[in-house]
Amino acid sequence: METQKIIRSQYLAALEMLKQAIERCPDEMWNVAQEKNKFWQVAYHALFYTHLYLQKNLEEFKPWSKHKDGYQRPGGAPGEMVTAYGKEEILDYLAVCQEQVTEKTATLDLEAPSGFDWLPFSKLELQIYTIRHIQQHGGELYERLGTRAEIELDWVDRSPDYLA
Repeated sequence: METQKIIRSQYLAALEMLKQAIERCPDEMWNVAQEKNKFWQVAYHALFYTHLYLQKNLEEFKPWSKHKDGYQRPGGAPGEMVTAYGKEEILDYLAVCQEQVTEKTATLDLEAPSGFDWLPFSKLELQIYTIRHIQQHGGELYERLGTRAEIELDWVDRSPDYLA
């Protein structure tokens, strides 16, 4: 079984679903003041932790070039998030995460520890954990789009390059 290939495929499928939600989000839903967790914040949070957990450990992590401290936390701290990320910025970060998935999953030592002391399990379980995290937040955004804007999005079963 080609475990790394399967992990890569499911990461990329989950990110593709998140990408659909971001691309289809109407401008009026992107940064609603009354939302505790704004659409863009949920997307950024999912991407930040995807990027982080693809690294060997915290010491190797280099935040995205446009990262603003605190923006990765849902809801953020009061007064922290003055300027929302735009849709294009979030899509740029998503592309960075897609590249990281392709690069990092090829060399994963799935039996190694997670590399993050607050997650006491293996690298293999960390990958499943992170894919579930993307899907949880992607599902949240799909639900918002479906119920508030009647926008239907597609299911992606695996990366289109799975057979490559």
